[in-house]
Amino acid sequence: MEIRHLRYFAAVAREMNFSRAAEQLHIAQPPLSRQIRQLEDELCAELFDRTVRPMRLTAAGQFFHAQTVQILERIAELRLATKRIASSQSAWINIGFVPSTLYGVLPEVIRRFRAEQPAVEVGLSELTTLEQLEALKAGRIDVGFGRLRFSDPRIAGEVIAEEPVVVALPTGHRLARHKRLSLATLSGEPLLLYPAKPRPSYADQVLEMFTSRGLRPTVILETNEMQTAIGLVVAGVGYALVPSSVQGLHRQGLSYTPLREQGVMSPVVMNFRSDDVSTLAAVFRATVLAVAAEMR
Repeated sequence: MEIRHLRYFAAVAREMNFSRAAEQLHIAQPPLSRQIRQLEDELCAELFDRTVRPMRLTAAGQFFHAQTVQILERIAELRLATKRIASSQSAWINIGFVPSTLYGVLPEVIRRFRAEQPAVEVGLSELTTLEQLEALKAGRIDVGFGRLRFSDPRIAGEVIAEEPVVVALPTGHRLARHKRLSLATLSGEPLLLYPAKPRPSYADQVLEMFTSRGLRPTVILETNEMQTAIGLVVAGVGYALVPSSVQGLHRQGLSYTPLREQGVMSPVVMNFRSDDVSTLAAVFRATVLAVAAEMR
């Protein structure tokens, strides 16, 4: 599969007509039809339902189209950023992050760094903590923000914040009237755990909050995304334990209650290569520490 296959597929999906798509792409229709057939053969899936007029995307085609659009947009952004860097000799720094850090210190760090270093291109990659560690070692990112502490000689980690963990409940839940909730009380309630994979992850931190106190939580469902867990909380499926900064996510039907236990925290860890001597990376890390200190 090549980029041109994605471009061809996107054009046909947009037009729902091979002739018009071929005109847009400035190629003949027969080769375009063959390329789409080859793509379907490679994927072992029919992407278009050709038995109806106008033809339409199959379920597999709808999924593939959504992913294709994202990939082509990312490629366009990559080309543009590369051209800017090549033409202006701009510097580049790539940041990895887990989604929950977007509710705390990270947005202000990015805003300030961009204001102070306008010539620097800042790339952002949503990655799990484990993916960040691999990306750091491979040089794909320069700094990562996660929730887990790791012992690795190639990676240096610094805790920049400790966030209290709070209980996310649906508004009107019988427990939402309490000012604080204990883990013992929560252990008998349906828990929505995230992320389901990869492990270890924040999910293991949550489980340890219970097991270290001799408790066993009632895990009703594991989801891969925090937003999915929050949505299921609003739907009344269960509760979730989230870092306190997530309270910045104002959503109808959602309430937050502090834990009764003291010291139940979720760290925000900044990871970077231990042998990184880049001045730019050092400047970025200094900005992180300054912002984190101000927000404590």
